[in-house]
Amino acid sequence: MFGRHKLRSRTDEQILLMREAGLLTGRTLEMLREHIRPGVTTLELDRLAEDFIRSHGGIPNFQLVPGYSHTLCTSVNDQVVHGIPSSACVLREGDLISIDCGAEVRGWNGDSAISVVVGGPEAARPEDLDLMAATEASLYDGIAAMKVGGRLYDIGDAIEASIDAAAGRDHHTYGVIDEYVGHGIGEKMHLDPQIPNYSTGEAGPRLVHGFTGAIEPMITLGGTDTRVLADDWTVVTSDGSRACHFEHSVVVRDEGIWILTALDGGQAGLEARGAPYAPIP
Repeated sequence: MFGRHKLRSRTDEQILLMREAGLLTGRTLEMLREHIRPGVTTLELDRLAEDFIRSHGGIPNFQLVPGYSHTLCTSVNDQVVHGIPSSACVLREGDLISIDCGAEVRGWNGDSAISVVVGGPEAARPEDLDLMAATEASLYDGIAAMKVGGRLYDIGDAIEASIDAAAGRDHHTYGVIDEYVGHGIGEKMHLDPQIPNYSTGEAGPRLVHGFTGAIEPMITLGGTDTRVLADDWTVVTSDGSRACHFEHSVVVRDEGIWILTALDGGQAGLEARGAPYAPIP
């Protein structure tokens, strides 16, 4: 379905370089949280992110994607992914914004995404808070399914199972987007293999020590059909339902898992799921 790829193994030295890129990516997103408020434009957020990444010795790797000139993708409300920052997009209280960001440091890459409600939880619709919690939990459930010798598509199985359980608990209809998927990451931001965020009915290749990938569930409060706007980038839900996106870059090792773009390395989320947290000393 997604092609056959031999998964690449990274050395400890390469993984530590990717941790540098991952930390810069994660710190950029945490910085942006402090600036997400009503009246701010998505282009202002983009400029803040570029200045932060460059001032800390990195390169905004989204700008290395052919045809794209921004540091972030900023997707608001019914926009799923690839929203283009704009001076015309002024954030309003209660908006649900997903921010996707990446940085390259010394030739190695990080890629991560968060979702935030403008104005904080008190400004959010209850269903949006449920959606964000379910999406972020499914990300960690998918990552926690990774183990050396396991199968790549176990990740999507775990994400879909997590979302199905959340839908029953929250009494919402959640859609797991299947047109856009995660990917390998390393000396480039986007590498093979593709990593589906849903159950494919296939096993996929076996995970190897040192494999690095970006896991990124995209979940809606409705259906899974999408369309691309006239800008040829922005993906929106066909039914107008709100969407949410979380992403982390991850390495799986014999000793366990290290989330390269999480400031704590993913320790809290992994240990809560009984998954081994294994940073390189």
